[in-house]
Amino acid sequence: MIEGQDDGRGPDRIRLGMIGGGQGAFIGAVHRIAARIDDQYELVAGALSSNAERALASAAELGLAEDRSYTDVDALIAGETGREDGIEAVAIVTPNHHHYPAAKACLEAGIHVICDKPLTVTSDQANELVELARSKNRILGVTYNYSGYPMIRQARAMIDNGDLGDIRIVQVEYVQDWLTEPLEQTGQKQAAWRTDPAQSGAGGAVGDIGTHAYHLAGFVTGLKATSLCADLTSFVDGRVLDDNVSVLLRYDNGAKGMLWASQVAPGNENGLRLRVYGTKGGLSWAQEDPNYLQFAAFGEAPQRITRGGPGAGDAAAAVTRIPAGHPEGYLEGFATLYTEIAEEIRANRDGGSTGAPFPRGEDGASGVRFVEKTVESSKAGAIWVEV
Repeated sequence: MIEGQDDGRGPDRIRLGMIGGGQGAFIGAVHRIAARIDDQYELVAGALSSNAERALASAAELGLAEDRSYTDVDALIAGETGREDGIEAVAIVTPNHHHYPAAKACLEAGIHVICDKPLTVTSDQANELVELARSKNRILGVTYNYSGYPMIRQARAMIDNGDLGDIRIVQVEYVQDWLTEPLEQTGQKQAAWRTDPAQSGAGGAVGDIGTHAYHLAGFVTGLKATSLCADLTSFVDGRVLDDNVSVLLRYDNGAKGMLWASQVAPGNENGLRLRVYGTKGGLSWAQEDPNYLQFAAFGEAPQRITRGGPGAGDAAAAVTRIPAGHPEGYLEGFATLYTEIAEEIRANRDGGSTGAPFPRGEDGASGVRFVEKTVESSKAGAIWVEV
């Protein structure tokens, strides 16, 4: 069980900076909450906006000192690397096209990076960051937050233990409805940048939520996709990027997968669902009901495993905070990754590693490659391409 303040270590909080996430930004607030849930970080500086007035106002709202509010990444690095109490890590929560330059600059300055997904907008950029983090011996974490849910850790452990036998079928979907109409044309900030290829990259729904589904399937099963066949569609008139994607997947063990991601499916809010079937059994999990995992051994009655309840193993217990019956979900999933990254940063100080399963730069690069390959496949007429 995660206990942020009861490990006998004292408040050895990681000094955290943030790039992006100022006034009106949804994901910035999520990252700040996650960083504080287990008391592992202290937000001390930020380049919260490129607008000086907004940056200062955002910093004031968060209680940051005025002299530690910056308007760009270079100023943040210059100001913080010259201080004894400067930041050790930075959270990057900007639109996608800013991830690469910000992460590169911070890694080059010796600052650990926690980056929202997707890691970058091209594979070349992602691979460069992975190599840079390795050469600088810095942590590069990517917040595929659903990998931090207790029942996802339970599912991963059960598959690794052989409870499902040899995996044959992987079905994953992430469906929403918030872009059913051209919301971006109203000036809504979140819709505007997600549907703009200059800011979002080559993928729309596939890059925003499809990459979550793709990572989750691989994280739980341990399988690597070897090829895919994708059909990307922009249903809303005037929308440049896809808002619906269907993908067939072939995995390295011979398993077959199906992935559906959509932001134009009325009646769906955040419908991330995973089903995995093997030679001995199957399991299913739904993000909107995250504290339960359905498992069925072949020929036996299905069972429901409850977070914190009977049947939940050590992997789930390690990231469980409160008793069964009290819901844990989105914010706690983020917090698990932040805590695992904090522990990795501390281990890194002594030249070690925790080996914790939080998503790293390599996972981020895999997600970017997935987006590129789906676009390539779809543009070529939904053909099979190697991943």
